Amino acid sequence: MDATILTGMNEGHLCSEADARALGASIHRDVVDPFLALRDEGRLAGFELAIDSGFRSFEKQLSIWNRKVEGELPVLDSAGVPLDMDSLTQEELVFAILRWSALPGASRHHWGTEVDVFDAASRPEGYEVQLTPQEVEPGGMFGPLHQWLDFRMAEGTAFGFFRPYDRDRGGVAPERWHLSCAPVAASFETGLTVEVLHGVLEAADLGLKHVVLEHLDKIFRRFVVNTGRPPS
Repeated sequence: MDATILTGMNEGHLCSEADARALGASIHRDVVDPFLALRDEGRLAGFELAIDSGFRSFEKQLSIWNRKVEGELPVLDSAGVPLDMDSLTQEELVFAILRWSALPGASRHHWGTEVDVFDAASRPEGYEVQLTPQEVEPGGMFGPLHQWLDFRMAEGTAFGFFRPYDRDRGGVAPERWHLSCAPVAASFETGLTVEVLHGVLEAADLGLKHVVLEHLDKIFRRFVVNTGRPPS
């Protein structure tokens, strides 16, 4: 597969502009129908499945990364509490950022196969979705949607969607709101290698690039391929 598609530098695999407007986000063209089918089933159950984030380009992910390195955005610990960045070594800072933010070029959102979702029917007017554990846990405003999704995924009726960050594996923090369309994502998972990623990052204006490249093999194992699998 084209490395520019794998790493978010090419948008040729995405849906039409009309579909993106209707969905509120750009996603892979082959994910549109599965998502609409899941949304339709959700409506029958009283939910309004909506996308908060779909495709994310390399440049956007690079901007998030560099702003965190520079202290313009908070860097959080595993509990979601902002860290004192001045107390961290460069290596510690890199791994702290990776807990919640993907390395540019390595985000699954580059593929367009991933969607961060919420229940628009349960969102109070004027409320800005935060994508936090509190929103999606039992008792949270989007908790019922995710319990319904749990059931659909467990019985294999979620149209191929699963949660790659379903639990804490010591890499990316759990993200119940993050759904992946397994049949489409599979080829991207196979195509993205540490060699492809190294080539992209070496040419990028990446904050703490020397630290990232020094530890890239470890980062790849812990934060890129260390994910859950779809139910069999």
